[in-house]
Amino acid sequence: MPIALLAPLLLAAAPVHAASPPPDPERLKATVEKLVSFGTRNSLSSPDDPKRGIGAARAWAADQIDQIGEACGCITVERIAREFTGPRAPNGVNIVDVLGVQPGRDPNRVIIIGAHIDSRGSDTLDVTKDAPGANDDGSGVAVVLEAARILSKQKFDATIVYAIFSGEEQGLWGGQLLAETAQKRGWTVSAMLNNDIVGNTMGQNGIRVADRVRVFSEGIRASEDVKEQLARRANGGEDDGPSRALAKTIDAVADTLPGGLDVFVDRRPDRFGRGGDHEPFLKLGYPAVRFSVAAENWTQQHQDLRTENGIQYGDTIDKMDFPYLAKVAAINIATIRRLASAPAAPNGVTIDGALSFDTHVKWQAVPGAAKYRIHWRRTDQANWTGSRDVAGTEAVLTNVSIDDNLFAVASLSDSGAESVPTLAGPAPRQ
Repeated sequence: MPIALLAPLLLAAAPVHAASPPPDPERLKATVEKLVSFGTRNSLSSPDDPKRGIGAARAWAADQIDQIGEACGCITVERIAREFTGPRAPNGVNIVDVLGVQPGRDPNRVIIIGAHIDSRGSDTLDVTKDAPGANDDGSGVAVVLEAARILSKQKFDATIVYAIFSGEEQGLWGGQLLAETAQKRGWTVSAMLNNDIVGNTMGQNGIRVADRVRVFSEGIRASEDVKEQLARRANGGEDDGPSRALAKTIDAVADTLPGGLDVFVDRRPDRFGRGGDHEPFLKLGYPAVRFSVAAENWTQQHQDLRTENGIQYGDTIDKMDFPYLAKVAAINIATIRRLASAPAAPNGVTIDGALSFDTHVKWQAVPGAAKYRIHWRRTDQANWTGSRDVAGTEAVLTNVSIDDNLFAVASLSDSGAESVPTLAGPAPRQ
């Protein structure tokens, strides 16, 4: 069902309640165990077998979301599909994404949390061998379902889409399918959180890293043309594109969670030379990031199950750390709770103040915003150091030099929930 048709369900949405149960490591483990039980989830495997393959796994995931939706009366399951052909699917394959749609007061402002359900072994085209895909990416699917279980107990301003992708291993096709669907439906995507390989703490080098999670983000937007990139360079905004601003917001949210993980803001779109389902969203201009573990183990990724020279290969559940995975889930959930409770990020944020020690900041009004927060920082700093809350849509910052500072504006709800800040730049020349 299109999101627009679901809007009446939440016209009288109740205020957001901050208290909620924490993510459950045992429930996360049970989800991954079930996904592993399908043998292989290769996108080229059977779409119809009720017990083995991608079709059975997708059907189970859809049923889980449906059960959550029935319990709250707030989530509807939808499937989107399209045929794709490429080197890793030379005969073509029908790629199906399973979506859980939790409509907000604004049916078209959307926050997406996603992960890919498909798995693979050493040969992407081999659908006969087992490919457990415990960590890659049963871990991410477990986070998505856990987020749905917890966030379904609340009502929000923004619509939340819980996305289970297929075809990631064939070419990021599930992410492409949803990104293009978002564009066709005219969604305003406030954030896309991709969780891919988020459940292990023991790295290839034998070092355990259990205190942080990496969040990858682009700085200069993939969707910007050369003129827009030069304008960002002239404004000094290379570290403040929408996806980088989202990553910094996630970092700030994580700092509020007692006993949680540190967010390592990794300043590139993904791991070196590699990719994930958030990248099709970046190409279309949507703010998107990837969560991934701090220490990867490549003997447990894209490998057939075997033992060679005393090394066990394969993506099996015994290599995972579920208390760690629960902490990754907690960051995702807290971030979505904040952004879905906040108004949209402002547009048209401009600054003026050349040849002055004062800076004039202006922006467009945001529907539903109770007030706004102006942020600033010196140009040699990565994070905001100063802020001021205002009720209108402009303000003058006295003795805050436009030459030596960067500026941004965020929207605030009545409850104080804050959007991702939008970087300020020069007003367009008339």
